[in-house]
Amino acid sequence: MPIKIQDGLPAIRTLEDENIFVMTEKRAVKQDIRPLKILICNLMPTKIETETQLLRLLSNSPLQIEVEFLLPASHVSKNTSQEHLSAFYKTFDQVKDCRYDGMIITGAPVERMDFESVDYWDELKTIMDWTTTNVYSCFHICWGAQAALYHHYGIPKYDLPQKLSGVYLHQSSKAKKFRKILRGFDRDFYVPHSRYTEVRKEDIDAVSELDILASSKEAGVFLIADKSGRRIFATGHAEYDADTLDREYRRDMEKGLDVPVPCNYYPDDDPNKKPVLRWRSHASLLFSNWLNYYVYQMTPFDLEKLEKQK
Repeated sequence: MPIKIQDGLPAIRTLEDENIFVMTEKRAVKQDIRPLKILICNLMPTKIETETQLLRLLSNSPLQIEVEFLLPASHVSKNTSQEHLSAFYKTFDQVKDCRYDGMIITGAPVERMDFESVDYWDELKTIMDWTTTNVYSCFHICWGAQAALYHHYGIPKYDLPQKLSGVYLHQSSKAKKFRKILRGFDRDFYVPHSRYTEVRKEDIDAVSELDILASSKEAGVFLIADKSGRRIFATGHAEYDADTLDREYRRDMEKGLDVPVPCNYYPDDDPNKKPVLRWRSHASLLFSNWLNYYVYQMTPFDLEKLEKQK
């Protein structure tokens, strides 16, 4: 089934070139079906790139999905044109009276700042509180995961000695109770990470409502969920394209930053060689499992009957 997005979104051409079925609004209105309503709070500076990455993964499902994009009104985006933002993004005031089957809160390049120092922190707190009544299941990525763990559960983040960048081997939990979101996963799988901070296992284990579902010996905790499945947290970037870490690395080098060569990414750790893509299938499975088992299977057909998350 297709993913329904606004006419004119730049991601449409990229996805169609990849043979992904995309349905524009004009065609979708002719179908008598209730699509899943997904809201994406895109905090990344490279918004068009992130849109395409997430839409690619959300489209890998038999479910019809209607996507809207949200950005904080309290922050001025410097890397995306105002024309694009005005055409495809909404502010919280425009969506606060709406309800959604699912929501994604992305990462942001602010992890070395205290949460309270981020210029849109108060607005993001309002949005995260709002998700407990107006969204069934919320998927948080990287800094978005750290922010939500801190806001909802008081779990802190810690500075790392240097940037964690690379593609790391992860292991899913052995416990059978640890969830359908990993259904179909191999025991070992790869995920990209790109961050300067971390959350720690002992802090998460101290919160009875949370379970650690997957982790890495090198990159630490990766996937966390509350017991209801209405909050999912991923500390890495499963959505990244094959060349995203490469572009980040070269950007940082041009800025004169002391950053490591992304781990397990280039053949022979040689940045002159083409990166190896080894996480795409598990990334697709991660998002399709979330959509199927934690959104489609669980959310009420009538979103007005959505119950507040405890």
